[in-house]
Amino acid sequence: MNTERAVLAGGCFWGMQDLIRKLPGVSSTRVGYTGGDVPNATYRNHGTHAEAIEIIFDPSRITYRDLLEFFFQIHDPTTVNRQGNDRGMSYRSAIYYVNSAQKQMAEDTIADVNASGIWPGKVVTEVEPVGDFWEAEPEHQDYLERIPNGYTCHFPRPDWVLPKRDAAE
Repeated sequence: MNTERAVLAGGCFWGMQDLIRKLPGVSSTRVGYTGGDVPNATYRNHGTHAEAIEIIFDPSRITYRDLLEFFFQIHDPTTVNRQGNDRGMSYRSAIYYVNSAQKQMAEDTIADVNASGIWPGKVVTEVEPVGDFWEAEPEHQDYLERIPNGYTCHFPRPDWVLPKRDAAE
């Protein structure tokens, strides 16, 4: 199986992991810290890192574009350093691309989201090259599988779905 890697930040990593892991074509996920200034980041010391999710996926079953569209549906990409009740740099919206194709797809998807007028404002999602990814502690991995009624601010928003594109695009 051919796999690719995606790294996304959209607020508390628990809720993102719980929803994204269930997508067909996603083979594994892990939560952690990235995009910041502290080596060997931990929950108690992650400096300017964002809470993020690393996704390993099969591009023959789910495209990077599909992952991004779902990402934009499950969090609010129009709020700076905030998701729900969570506030601060840790909870910012960011796409950490692993290659130039992912960077271009991220920029194109953001442009499409903005042009759609469906979201409550303009996208503030950062698009940055992927850097070190510091895996979060075991108690943060698979949190909502272990604590099904645990805190999350992520949910699919059926009214935040981009119109389907032609296959030729």
